[in-house]
Amino acid sequence: MRKSKLVRAMTGLLLALTVLAGCSSGGGGNAETGGSSAGEGGSEKVTIKYWRHDNDVEVDTLKQLIASFQKEHPNITVKMEIIPYADYETKIRTALAGKGAPDVMGIDGPNVAAYAYQDAVIPLDDYFAKDGDLDDIAKPVRDSLTYNDQIWAAPLNDASVAMFYNKKMFESKGVELPSKDPNEAWTWEQVLDAARKINDPGKGVYAIDPAWGVGAGEGSAFVKMPFIWQAGGEILSPDGGTADGYLNSPESKRAIEFFNSLYTEKLAAKELPPEAFETGKLGINVSGPWSIGGYAASHPNFKLGEDWDIAPLWKDAKQVTPNGSWNLAITKQSKHPDEAWLFLNWVTGKEGAKVWYEKTKNLPARLSVADAYPELKEYPMNIFVEQSSSFAHPRPVSPAYPTISKAITDLFEEVVLGGKNIDDSLGKAVETIDKAIEKTK
Repeated sequence: MRKSKLVRAMTGLLLALTVLAGCSSGGGGNAETGGSSAGEGGSEKVTIKYWRHDNDVEVDTLKQLIASFQKEHPNITVKMEIIPYADYETKIRTALAGKGAPDVMGIDGPNVAAYAYQDAVIPLDDYFAKDGDLDDIAKPVRDSLTYNDQIWAAPLNDASVAMFYNKKMFESKGVELPSKDPNEAWTWEQVLDAARKINDPGKGVYAIDPAWGVGAGEGSAFVKMPFIWQAGGEILSPDGGTADGYLNSPESKRAIEFFNSLYTEKLAAKELPPEAFETGKLGINVSGPWSIGGYAASHPNFKLGEDWDIAPLWKDAKQVTPNGSWNLAITKQSKHPDEAWLFLNWVTGKEGAKVWYEKTKNLPARLSVADAYPELKEYPMNIFVEQSSSFAHPRPVSPAYPTISKAITDLFEEVVLGGKNIDDSLGKAVETIDKAIEKTK
């Protein structure tokens, strides 16, 4: 889940429901066939079409995995089409509506239920039961891909975020450094105390960016929802049937109040310069493991352990972190679902997942991969791994999720940027979400 890409996501998918309504073991070198002659080494030639969004490192890794898959299964050809991220959802929903969908498509985790609800993808339970080793996938990830008691996609990786802080800034202001133990997250009050000490807007230095700004987009929703869960609130009822009584609970209101206070106290800026954290203009940031290599590449003099460090994501009544990332799903239109599963299981199974981690350094979704690499048990990666397995909370699994996501980002934006009454904004968000849920019943 990358900030730079996710901020552009979700707007197009709000129309997807309307458009669509109109219309091996472990994947390394020994994946077994799902039952077709092509998969079993017969003479039938099969071509699998696979669509996903652009990302140079991930695309290069997929090319490597496709090559090894085709060597093992010479009768199956995988044609991967790379689509610009900003255009991805539009092209997918257009293809689904026009009966021109690929066999396999990438899906961001929270959108799985919407596609499943529209019968655009097929359930994978039987495939996983045969040779997918579902129990090896971390439970929060499984939960994020489960709708109506069925699993609809195979995860490429998971995602988590933590508290990144400017170590030298903390030390210069006499702020005690936070623990690196994933089980000893700072409380909101500790974060607030540190933020007040390091804040210096007169010199263009702001204390904290709590959630990638205040704007729209799925990245924004990804890092804002945890505030509600940390306070003890929820967005939907356990059955997913309503937001009333949950999103507008006292706990959820406390979350919005705390978030807004960071801006009213001018500890957080409504606009920040580019690369504010890396250039010493921001003391506390929230980010994921992808930033570790990114900072090293773009700012080699800004060194982890010397200039900046990582601590577990903050907590309130509960310690909660977000999770979920991109996955592979088989479309209902595929004429070759068994061969498509062979490919999915090659890429996302145990051995494929190892290749994926080694090349991309994305957080593993499989427990066996997390156990296979000592670096994942050591600082700083152990923070993300432990959070993902112990404290992760999936975003609402609902066919109405596109509306839910936008309602949440609108809620924060109305209060922080618009100065709207919190109770009124919560009520508006609840009404918007419940109307969308009602349409799916």
